[in-house]
Amino acid sequence: MYRQLVRPLLFRLDPEWVHHASLGALTKTPFAAALAPFARREFPELRRELFGLTFPNPIGLAAGFDKNAEGVLRWPQLGFGFMELGTVTPRAQPGNPRPRIFRLPAEQGLINRLGFPNVGVEEVAQRLEKIKAANRWPVTPVGMNLGKNKDTALTDAGRDYVACFRRTRDLADYFVVNVSSPNTPGLRELQQGTLLDSILGPMRDEDPSCARPLLIKIAPDLEQAHLEAIVAAVEKYKLAGIVATNTTIDKRGLSVQEEGGASGRPLTARSTEIIRALRRLTAVPIIGVGGIFNAADAREKLEAGANLLQLYTGFVYEGPLVMRRICEGLA
Repeated sequence: MYRQLVRPLLFRLDPEWVHHASLGALTKTPFAAALAPFARREFPELRRELFGLTFPNPIGLAAGFDKNAEGVLRWPQLGFGFMELGTVTPRAQPGNPRPRIFRLPAEQGLINRLGFPNVGVEEVAQRLEKIKAANRWPVTPVGMNLGKNKDTALTDAGRDYVACFRRTRDLADYFVVNVSSPNTPGLRELQQGTLLDSILGPMRDEDPSCARPLLIKIAPDLEQAHLEAIVAAVEKYKLAGIVATNTTIDKRGLSVQEEGGASGRPLTARSTEIIRALRRLTAVPIIGVGGIFNAADAREKLEAGANLLQLYTGFVYEGPLVMRRICEGLA
């Protein structure tokens, strides 16, 4: 019904408006609770133990969907095995000018150039503190995706990541250093060399005992040498894992040619390639993300070496029951 009736109607409307309206319906109305009997099911055989955390199933919500921690209590009702909030930055920022999300129905993809719009880490932290104070914290792991403000110089980026971590270190179960979005000028330069050291070094100094699982999210457009350097940094700073991948800037052959990063089907094969290449280089856990629409896509990434998976565009195209369908196909 979603694919045949609901999605065609939604796709007639502005993508960003639909995103916020859908998020509001899921988080501020009983809609998610009403869907829960259909969307949520226990899959004991799919349970994962990673980073000292228990994941009820390996299908999570990717960063970028719930930037401001509005749906923390709702995502488990829809069957997600974990969620990654953010990207959060130290100060609130509006992101890039609109329009900044573009659908690619022919390719089952999206292009976005959002640029980390969010309410800032302080407001996000306060929302999470209220949930904890009310003893309503979800049993599914909560990740926090950390970024830098657009106007922060690359050489000062470490300060922003540390600030976000300090404010949320007791409010999330794992943390992800996002240095791979193509929509903040220069951000991808932080994936290598001394710039990466200037972030991971201070982050590790904040938590020298590695009590908080710290991961890094990388781009799908990296060459082998860059992947090897990433793995070396992961080992040097004792990171808990790698999130592979962010959106791609390679839009060759796509029906829509807009600035930004492409996700969904245009990313499926490349993100799987990156996962496979990383698995040959390291044994650390990998969260695979990019173009997962069904159980076959999920299985391919798991067989390539991913330990957990995340959805964003697949959720948009397949609807709120997609997690259950994927888990049923994997079980």
